[in-house]
Amino acid sequence: MIKLGVIADDFTGATDIASFMAEAGWQVILFNGVPAGTVQPEEADAIVIALKSRSIAPEQAIEQAVGAGKWLLETGCQRLFFKYCSTFDSTVNGNIGPVTDALMKLVNASMTVLCPAVPDNGRTIVHGHLFVKGQLLNQSGMEHHPVTPMVKSSIKTLMEEQSAGLCGIVHLDTVKNAPENIAHQLEQLAFNKNKYVVFDVLDNQDLLVVAQKTRHFRLVTGAAGLGNAIARLDVSDHPVKQNALPVPKTGKAVILSGSCSSMTNQQVNFYSQHADALALDIEKIVKDEGYLQLVAGWAIRHADKGYAPLIYATQPPQLIEVIQKHYGAAQVSEKIEGFFSQLADRLHQEGFSKFIVAGGETSGAVTQGLHLTGMVIGHAVAPGVPWTKSRDGDLWIILKSGNFGTPDFFLKAQESFQ
Repeated sequence: MIKLGVIADDFTGATDIASFMAEAGWQVILFNGVPAGTVQPEEADAIVIALKSRSIAPEQAIEQAVGAGKWLLETGCQRLFFKYCSTFDSTVNGNIGPVTDALMKLVNASMTVLCPAVPDNGRTIVHGHLFVKGQLLNQSGMEHHPVTPMVKSSIKTLMEEQSAGLCGIVHLDTVKNAPENIAHQLEQLAFNKNKYVVFDVLDNQDLLVVAQKTRHFRLVTGAAGLGNAIARLDVSDHPVKQNALPVPKTGKAVILSGSCSSMTNQQVNFYSQHADALALDIEKIVKDEGYLQLVAGWAIRHADKGYAPLIYATQPPQLIEVIQKHYGAAQVSEKIEGFFSQLADRLHQEGFSKFIVAGGETSGAVTQGLHLTGMVIGHAVAPGVPWTKSRDGDLWIILKSGNFGTPDFFLKAQESFQ
């Protein structure tokens, strides 16, 4: 029985929720895009489909998400879960609101939950406002995001600006002290024409309350924390299964970083003090067709020096703004993603079998470059960031959301095979 079908709006988000559900005890299969034909995974509690739809046109995002939702329902999934980033990455045009509305229509749902909270990663919700490690979302560094700058923290406000409905809130006092009143409150919110509901969440126990009180929802939305809570409720009377997947010591490894988040900047700076690192020249990526060959050659020469070589386009927000003004934001993003995709393909041809990737857009590009169609979930290096193994080969890959992990993440990721 497939209990949950997850539609993730980027590749790192897909591995994020797959890892959280696997840690809770579920067997999880992850596909990159909608599989061709009618696939019937054996003994899967959940299927996750990774899309690359976070920052494309809303109409395209809707088409992709609905297509994935239809496939999951036809495959036998009992419920759908729309997975987006725990920092609610979107603009006033979407894509969280438009996709949620389309999926609600698909499953004929009158209400759904918005739950980006992941306490294990410092994402909490108080009075409907999203916090990142104690800072309001719009004061956490996400206000400088080059694609989806988050300049507000109220989930209610953010959602109502980009969707076709009203959003209600279940406050923390009710979640913690009077959960028995939540069912009635949901009825009242529905009576008052609210299509979406946000629960305040401070810890994982609060997430269990959210999961339990929305069990009857045909569609839920949010981040990996809710996925973990749903799985934990389901396996609460059974021993947790182990999802060990040992990473082999042999094989060349490389780190590819395109995220410009505050944490990834810290991780790049930390790692650069311990291993070989190459900062990409954005102008050469845009103009020099031979630059790819030079970068690939550098990686090959530095692949046998202990720690994996790091190749990064990660830059501080101020420098990113200058680059985007000079070349155009869309062109820069497209060129960098294409470069990473081709670079990953080239390095794989040269014998690289382990890829550690930072950034959602970069992860999508690398995954496409490696022609990955599906992955098995292994052990987590950080909450929501697991090693994965390709289902149809011997590739090992980490897809890390930009904000996840500690400053020494790139070193920790290699402890599995050092």
